[in-house]
Amino acid sequence: MNRIRLCVLLSSFFLVQTGAVLAQMKGWELGGWIGASNYFGDLNTDYRLNRLHLAGGVLTRYNFNDRLAFRLGASYGRISATDADAKNVYQQRRNLSFRSQLVDAALLLEFNFFPYMHGHRDYFFTPYVYAGPAIFFYNPETELDGTWYSLPELGTEGQFKGEEYNTTQGALAYGLGFKLDFSYRWSLSVELSGRKVFTDYLDDVSGVYADWRDIRALRGDMAAALADRSAEPKIGEPGRQRGNGKNNDLYAFIGIGLQYYFGEIRCPSYNR
Repeated sequence: MNRIRLCVLLSSFFLVQTGAVLAQMKGWELGGWIGASNYFGDLNTDYRLNRLHLAGGVLTRYNFNDRLAFRLGASYGRISATDADAKNVYQQRRNLSFRSQLVDAALLLEFNFFPYMHGHRDYFFTPYVYAGPAIFFYNPETELDGTWYSLPELGTEGQFKGEEYNTTQGALAYGLGFKLDFSYRWSLSVELSGRKVFTDYLDDVSGVYADWRDIRALRGDMAAALADRSAEPKIGEPGRQRGNGKNNDLYAFIGIGLQYYFGEIRCPSYNR
């Protein structure tokens, strides 16, 4: 009989403690991060990291329990690339370049590999992964003779007027990270994330060269000049490959963040 009472007592204590620590996890977090952004695509096919730019963002997270969280974030960064950095001889002759600002918003589901509980002496850190949809704005530009030109409206691949690519696009956001509490309220995180975008025009390069005479007639001399930047003899013959339209572009962020936890410890409730 004493053993039964002891088992009941220990089980009750375990349930109370488990409910209490899980109650700690339910709540909102708010924070921000700072780091770098980088681009991969038709002007960076060998995944160079030589053109990192300053990036940052804000996020809010709701913890459902010690494993799952819902997250909403907004990020800002810049990306750029030039064929002059490439080792490929054809890319060097192509001689294209661009820069762009990025603003995106992502809705994410986050999963912790370890139980994670704010302020817990054992479960105060974890690696994690996340994924979800994102929407972003960009505007590729290029420079010629000291002047920067916005590329979407120039139709450098022969787009007709009214058929220019949209500079607001969707993406799949995904990433991994590591977070660590240094107090009950404050936590630190390190993340690497990517955006697989649903466009191949982050860099204004995707398909084949159009006839420069058609571009000049439709868009003007500057559009024709920017469509084929190669030196003489020109390589931009109509129908010749300008980019790889089979694979969409990608941009990535790496950063370190700080978050504040608003949740409170609440007594667990039980059904009688």
